[in-house]
Order: sequence, then structure tokens, then C-alpha cells
Amino acid sequence: MSLGQNVVAWVDERFPLLRTWNEHIAQYYAPKNFNFWYFFGSLAIVVLVNQILTGIWLTMNYKPDGALAFASVEYIMRDVNWGWLLRYMHSTGASAFFVIVYLHMYRGLLYGSFRKPRELLWILGMVIFLVLMGEAFMGYLLPWGQMSYWGAQVITSLFGAIPIVGDDLALLIRGDFGISDITLNRFFALHVIALPLVLLGLVFVHIVALHKVGSNNPEGIEIKEGPKGNRWAKDKPADGIPFHPYYTIKDLVGVGVFLMFFSLVIFYEPSVFGWFLEPDNFIPANPLKTPVHIAPVWYFTPFYAILRAVPDKFLGVVAMFGAIAMLFILPWLDRSPVKSIRYKGPIFKIALLIFTISFLGLGYLGGQPPTPIFTMMARIFAILYFLFFLGMPFYSSIDITEPVPARIEE
Repeated sequence: MSLGQNVVAWVDERFPLLRTWNEHIAQYYAPKNFNFWYFFGSLAIVVLVNQILTGIWLTMNYKPDGALAFASVEYIMRDVNWGWLLRYMHSTGASAFFVIVYLHMYRGLLYGSFRKPRELLWILGMVIFLVLMGEAFMGYLLPWGQMSYWGAQVITSLFGAIPIVGDDLALLIRGDFGISDITLNRFFALHVIALPLVLLGLVFVHIVALHKVGSNNPEGIEIKEGPKGNRWAKDKPADGIPFHPYYTIKDLVGVGVFLMFFSLVIFYEPSVFGWFLEPDNFIPANPLKTPVHIAPVWYFTPFYAILRAVPDKFLGVVAMFGAIAMLFILPWLDRSPVKSIRYKGPIFKIALLIFTISFLGLGYLGGQPPTPIFTMMARIFAILYFLFFLGMPFYSSIDITEPVPARIEE
């Protein structure tokens, strides 16, 4: 054997290296009909690695101090070698992460990836989504710009609307009676250490759970056991192919296309016209001067629009968190006999279209000033958002479906 083979054999005797590689990559059988919607899982891992690596380098020059934080970001941008690139890779990566995660979740809606036996897999994904929102929120404060400061002030004050424990909870989150240097240090610790560790652990568990139940596919059917011309192994699913090299090569193509768009944003329009990096965030935080319009970054705006659409503050908080809770109970709401949208009837397709328009509309309205017209539109979209979930047990059970094939066609 060569030196490399000897080293691998030596390691494998002491650590299940080859077995892990075979079980989760080389001999993991995935359905043979994946389409472009299945790029986003691997892209999420690519962006996660980007965020961790660029975040490590940024912390080497960042100062988590109320008097120095904004200046340290400017120092990174102007004086650190390639600091501007690291900062833009990290800020653009945060938005790219949510674009990919939202599309990954949307694919689950299209093809029923939340249905049995993948309920736990879906719930784990939703927990990852929650932790990612917390990670992004904590990191949003760190530049210590005007929008960072006042956005954090607004969001943390929402917890004060919770009866009895609200004020104490808001005080616990901020560490002070308002956003201050203590809050900045607390959010920095959570953003850099605590939440990334939780996120990495959850991603690992999510992948293990995926490989336990197997991947879903656009047909929404399980890949069957049996030969049927299986030229890989008699005991492997006939309608599947090894993940490596088939899907590793395919995912590399997706990564290449993603990196082209990612680079275009970084080098030509890193702020994306104020959606990724708001103009007010290039102004140092000033506790004595409130911006004309306070809004969170774009990936929070759909839920922020729901919050603002409800006149009562406490009920608005309930509606905002309820909008996220709907995603957790989704596996038990869909009563359709089929999983994939390919075989669902017109009622579900229309409902999904209305839901998509409502979510995008809420995302836009959440970033706009709360005028009477915009507020009324947000209320309509919020109602349609909740009706998609709450009405699903009824319209999915009466919808006319098409026959599902017995197995994946050639």
C-alpha cells in the first residue's frame, strides 16, 4: 500500500473515518431525480463555512466596546489588508444565508419534505432557522450604526410587552435598561461563541436525521428497494444513486453559479440598494437621535410587518411569533394523500401562490414606513399568511389529487 493508504488504514483502525465517509457520502443513496431545488442544502453549508471563517478574521480587529465598535469596523474597512472584502463577504453572506434557507424551506413546501417520515427532520430545520435568526439579530447590533442600535432597541423592547415577565425578560436580554455597552458585549459573546456552537451541533443532527430517513424527491415518493436494473448494489434502493460522485459533482456546479452571483454583489453592489446594508448603518449609533424610519434588515421584515399590522403591541408580538410557530406544526396540518405539488390539486396550488405573494408582500411592507395604506395591505397579507396554514387541514383534505407513480420513472 502507498503511504497515504497506510495513513488512512491507521486512522480507520482508531476512528471510523471510512465508514463515516461511506455511510454519509460515498454509499449514501439519494433519489436519482433531484432538480435545481436540491442545490440549496449544500449551498447552506457553503455559506455557513464562509460565515464562520470570515467571522473569525473579523473578530481579530473588531472591538466590542460602545465607544470603539463603529470605529473598529471602519478600521477593518479602510486599513486592514483585504478587510473590506472580509466584511462584505460576511455581510453579504448573512443575507445569502437567509435567501438560501428560505428557498430550502420553500422546496419543502413544494414537495412535501415535512411529511412522514420526515417530521423530526423538518422540526430540526425550523430550530436551525430560529437559531439562525437569533445569530443574525445578535450580529446586526455589532457594527454599532444607527440602524443597528435602534433596530435592536425596538426588537428587544417587544419582549417587554409580555405580561408579568416582559420587563424582566427584556432586561435579561439587554443586560441593561436600554441598549448599551453591556448589550454589545453580551450580543458579541452570543454571536461569536454560543450560537455558532449551537448552530453547528444542530446542522450535524439535521444531516444525521436526513440520512436516517433518506432524502425526499420531486415525486414525493420513497425510493424503493429491489433490483430493477440496479447496477450498483442489490441491497440498495433501485431508484437511487450514490451521492458521491453524482451529486457532489452536481452540487459543485451549483456552488460555482452561486459564487458568481455572490461575487457580483460583493464587488459591485454590496449594499444591494440599501436592503443588505442600510444607509443609516454607516452613521455611528446615537442614543439621542432616532432615525426617521426604523426597520430591521430584510430577512426579518415579513415577521416585522405582521407585528406592525396588529394595533395591540402584545397581540402583535403573539402574531409575530405565531407566524413562525405555524412552520413548526406544518407536518400535522397537511392532510393531502400525496406529498408533491406535482400531484396535488388546484386548491393547494392556488393557496401556495397566494401564500408566496403574501410573504413577499409582507417582506416589502416591513421595510417601508407604516402609512395607512401599507398598514392595511400588511393586515390583508398577514391574514392570508395565517389562512394558508390554518385552512390547510380543510382544503388539503378536499383537494382533487392525481395518481402518484409507484416509483421514480426513468
